[in-house]
Amino acid sequence: MAFRSTGLALAAATALLPAMTATASAQTATAPAPAAAAAPSTTVPGLGAMPEVRGDGRPSIGLPAGTSLPEPDPPGIQIPGTGLTIAGLAAAGTDYLFRGISQTRNNWAFQSSFDLSHESGVYIGGFISNAKFLADPWNNTRQELDAQAGYRFTVGAVNLDLGWVGYFYPGQTKAPGTQLNEFWEISLKANYTWDKVKFLAAFNYSPNWFGRSGNAYYIEGGADVTLPFEITGAVRVGYQWIQRNFALDGYRYFGTPDYLWYSVGISREIIPNTGITATLAWYGTNISKSECIPVVARAEGGQRLCEGRVLFTISKTF
Repeated sequence: MAFRSTGLALAAATALLPAMTATASAQTATAPAPAAAAAPSTTVPGLGAMPEVRGDGRPSIGLPAGTSLPEPDPPGIQIPGTGLTIAGLAAAGTDYLFRGISQTRNNWAFQSSFDLSHESGVYIGGFISNAKFLADPWNNTRQELDAQAGYRFTVGAVNLDLGWVGYFYPGQTKAPGTQLNEFWEISLKANYTWDKVKFLAAFNYSPNWFGRSGNAYYIEGGADVTLPFEITGAVRVGYQWIQRNFALDGYRYFGTPDYLWYSVGISREIIPNTGITATLAWYGTNISKSECIPVVARAEGGQRLCEGRVLFTISKTF
């Protein structure tokens, strides 16, 4: 799903972008994850005094949940007389991580997203990324397309975002005895800024998560910190619960146990006033290789999709 974003598209400083994170594959591929991605305030395009909120790494410009780094305040294009603003983001990164798990089998990811928001706080958005899971007959997913909608509002000094996101994998064929990857989540995200620190939190729920794995609950917390030299530091910690996670009567629905993921990184706009940002971050999980989406006759010892790694991303807001 991901710049769920879990995450590839990280971002930066005055134009800080989130780590692109994302989905996972079904029974035999990677675990979803969402992205990585906002400065609360009255300057958010298209929202007037409404806040731009991203608590679980899903920015208001259409990136998935489960990412980690500072969120951007994209310039956007206002549509005169409508109260609407459209903003977008494009990014390339060394991986696509969704809640700490690779969605591209440790390969590069190329992603784009958009957000159409109204001054009332209502918004819709979309996200697209390449994805790569195990090949046929197990899983021939090659792209991810997400859709989201929601409402942003404030309660006192706290910025809130109540939203829905659907994760889709166009072109995937369903092998006999397996399941399609598609699923959806509802989320509540919040952020609060105190001096140079922005605190973020999120809760996500799906009634039938990735790979038809049943009820899934996700929580995330973190902070973005303004540092010297126009650098922004960010830390995220998340935990994913899955009803039918590792195995059920010998059949794997998701592929990992319930797990924790985390990230620490820095972002900076590298060309002033352009929205071009570089992000460098470390991601990790508490999933061992043997528990990372093992596949009968293909990867019975697990896969190297859940290991700790450095993620580098270049992104541009519009």
